[in-house]
Amino acid sequence: MLSLIQRVTRASVAVDELVVGAIDGGLLALVAVEPGDGDAQIARMAERLLGYRVFADEAGRMNRSLTDTGGGLLLVSQFTLAADTRSGMRPSFTTAAPPAEAEQGFNQLVAICRQMHSGRVETGRFGAHMVISLVNDGPVTFLLRP
Repeated sequence: MLSLIQRVTRASVAVDELVVGAIDGGLLALVAVEPGDGDAQIARMAERLLGYRVFADEAGRMNRSLTDTGGGLLLVSQFTLAADTRSGMRPSFTTAAPPAEAEQGFNQLVAICRQMHSGRVETGRFGAHMVISLVNDGPVTFLLRP
């Protein structure tokens, strides 16, 4: 499982020009499920998303997590993040989980995050063509693995 997180002042995702998920300050997480990702990897990713310290404390250091700030979390499934780009001029998606497995893993991640986080947890729509709008705060962007 991979997650590209971006600290944002706001972010939204639209499907067919209709906003299906939006947050104010918090994290936008683009999530890719890889073959074999199970309960342990999914639970660990939820812990990392909610606990990764990317928000400034009183001294301006990145010492506060999403849990600490109560900010929003916008989760968007993005299988292309798992692409193998090491050779050629076209990505290979053999390193991404098959759609049914990926959807189950993504939905499990969403459920865990909603259970663990007191702040807003929003999503895109799995398998849909989505348009994401965001204002990256920093910019602050990290690639997380469980």
